[in-house]
Amino acid sequence: MGNHILSIEKTTENRFLNMYNLHYENKVGKRGVYHIASRGKDIGALKINTRKNRPDGVIIYSIYGENRDRMVLVRQYRFSIDDYIYELPAGLVDEGETYSQAGARELKEETGLDFEPLQVDEMYHKPFYTTIGMTDESCATVYGYATGTVSREGLEDNEQLEVVLADRDEVRRILKEENVSMNCGYLMMHFLHHTEEDPFYFVRQEPF
Repeated sequence: MGNHILSIEKTTENRFLNMYNLHYENKVGKRGVYHIASRGKDIGALKINTRKNRPDGVIIYSIYGENRDRMVLVRQYRFSIDDYIYELPAGLVDEGETYSQAGARELKEETGLDFEPLQVDEMYHKPFYTTIGMTDESCATVYGYATGTVSREGLEDNEQLEVVLADRDEVRRILKEENVSMNCGYLMMHFLHHTEEDPFYFVRQEPF
């Protein structure tokens, strides 16, 4: 018999994120406790139990400018590192929202910019797990173009961020010198080195 979970215990009562103890037995019969964080509001909502990968959030890869030569980033303070880090705009998906609707709302709230989403094959924006060793959180990626004027009016009190419309020189500098989230870093590398006029050529191609 392989590893399996015996029972689950919720240990916190928070609004956006909670801790759970997974009591398990491993493949050689030893028992232990594995700790995870989850956006699930209760034990029944954990993906362990639903067996459905519904995205908790969206990550927004948006391009700005008439020449389509700037990437929309946020430089945000994060308590977990007590420092600033470059990320893609992102946020939680509200009940009943599509990925594109959540992306447009979150981009507007965080940056003041409007969002024109692309319609892409599901394989390109299906939800992927973020840090599976620590959490069952998953996020979908939405792609599109941003327009308008940067504004900070939609930010919450705890959100301390700067909107960065980064050209390729600035993207190169950020990758070399700054803290960068992993999903943001990979898409920055893509933006930096693509050779097509269309920065989204890779999601417009027919799936294999």
